[in-house]
Amino acid sequence: MHILEQHCELIRHEYEHEKEQFRKQTEATSIQRKVKRGTCWFPLSVGRSYYNSLDQLSVEVIRTDWLDEEHNFEPGKPVCFFTEEASGLLHFMRFSANVSYVENDRMVVTLPSQDALLQVQNADRLGIQLALDETTYRLMFDAMDHVISAKGNRLAELRDICHTQAPTHRYTFMPQRFPWLNPSQEQAVNDVLWAKDVAVVHGPPGTGKTTTLVEAIYETLHRETQVLVCAQSNMAVDWIAEKLCDRGVNVLRIGNPTRVTDRMLAQTYERRFENHPQYSQLWSIRKAIRDLYAQRKHGSSDSFQQKVSRLKDRATEIEYSIQEELFGEARVIACTLTGTANRLLMGQRFGTLFIDEAAQALEAACWIAIPKADRVILAGDHKQLGPTLKSTYALTATGNGKNGGVTLMEHIVANQPKCVTLLKTQYRMCEGIMQFPNQFFYDGLLESDPSVKYRGILDWDTPIEWISTVEDADIYQEEMDGLSRINPFEAELTVHVLQQYFERIGKERILSERIDVGLISPYRGQVRLLRQLIKRSPFFKPFRSLISVNTVDGFQGQERDVIVISMVRSNDEGQVGFLRDLRRMNVAITRARMKLILIGNDQTLCKHPFYRKLKTYIDQLF
Repeated sequence: MHILEQHCELIRHEYEHEKEQFRKQTEATSIQRKVKRGTCWFPLSVGRSYYNSLDQLSVEVIRTDWLDEEHNFEPGKPVCFFTEEASGLLHFMRFSANVSYVENDRMVVTLPSQDALLQVQNADRLGIQLALDETTYRLMFDAMDHVISAKGNRLAELRDICHTQAPTHRYTFMPQRFPWLNPSQEQAVNDVLWAKDVAVVHGPPGTGKTTTLVEAIYETLHRETQVLVCAQSNMAVDWIAEKLCDRGVNVLRIGNPTRVTDRMLAQTYERRFENHPQYSQLWSIRKAIRDLYAQRKHGSSDSFQQKVSRLKDRATEIEYSIQEELFGEARVIACTLTGTANRLLMGQRFGTLFIDEAAQALEAACWIAIPKADRVILAGDHKQLGPTLKSTYALTATGNGKNGGVTLMEHIVANQPKCVTLLKTQYRMCEGIMQFPNQFFYDGLLESDPSVKYRGILDWDTPIEWISTVEDADIYQEEMDGLSRINPFEAELTVHVLQQYFERIGKERILSERIDVGLISPYRGQVRLLRQLIKRSPFFKPFRSLISVNTVDGFQGQERDVIVISMVRSNDEGQVGFLRDLRRMNVAITRARMKLILIGNDQTLCKHPFYRKLKTYIDQLF
């Protein structure tokens, strides 16, 4: 219980930190600074308004001074509207709204009422900014209270199994054969099928975790009518859901349709709801109700109330009929962990809950979903990036590995090692790139498949290089750029090194073989610099579709033929900042298939033992 209470404290600190940051952003930050940070659009013009398929009032807003700046608005995020007075003071409207759709300079927002719409339509010098998402925190607090207080039920049993060495149970049928899987993948699928309580599929980079999990879900559906499949992010949910659809599984995707990939859009509840034969009748009834309210005179007669009541009852009856049919047909219900609190899933119960990318989820988020299932299967890699945390308390908690910052997956790995299956054969990296993370993070248990073991782009090429900036350390100095760090000269060197490597390969070969590249930096400021340099360079114009530039977090789950990492940190004190999070560097290094180039001040970085060992390993490859 102490660990769970400590995790609650962590969530509370995160919540208070976000509230304080939002307060500062709202009260003390100028509009121009908010726009630059990507948390605000100003000024806005208001476009058309309409009701969407869920009968939600929606309005379109357009920013009128769009200059192609990056922003942080995403579908599903809460927002608030404001107006700027002549004095420069901001007046915030007293309602919250949610982003439904965003692209370039246009955003669609769902509003709570007609009064809110009138305020927006009649406002002068209108703006919109991101608001604090309190709903997710409320769900996590409620989930933690629920699991801590659980007694004498299945939830209490699962809690004790995860957090103590309470005995787990297994079925005893003969193992199934899957000739298309490798031995460790086959073992993982069987371990999932045998588990009565919990199981963990530990999938290091390139080991086919998704393939294994899809097979485990597919086989489970031979034994169960319906399963619940979740992940922390919409992207991860869509990825696993797409693979299940490829296997012919009927997937019903729950969640905001605007946060779903184009391919999964047809599987969303909303789209299937709209396409149901009874939907046109339901829409007509809803429109009739709105028309009645619009036409009524002051006060309400008994006949008016009776008409509205009859129409509402009929609309509810049709809605429930469609919902029951859609859920009855689906074999997999897919949503985010917080999405399991959706009203559509109230009262639903599942034999098995699958949580993909479990190592990236806060434990509290997992406990939102777990009460809906009898057993839990987690998949992920706790040696890669964990949950995103912002408060100082939370970051410290994550770092020491003994308290609330540890994920549920890590607790199970520690307390129930017999429930964990490691996938051992990796199909991504050549041997030279794989061996360092293999030894440092995975106890040397991984092996390269023969198909990738010795592959490379150029003959006699070294799979990993470290290009040091130490000789010109006075030039290649880090700087602060707002809240992020940059190293302008290192950014230029990074682009120059990539250009030299492209010239060695040759333009025709790069384009014909579609050799793709990832430019990675741990710092957002450096990512912005690198993007600008690539965009301005005439040399890279033919290759821009093959080059991705992003943070380490942005590359999680992806891979490229060539990865170039700009490390940024360059100082006399040997300070490496959050490069101390070694899981972050594990992600960055293991994105590369055939070539990895590190660029940074090795004197600064090698004061940390991890980077010292990495540099020694690279030097030995020459």
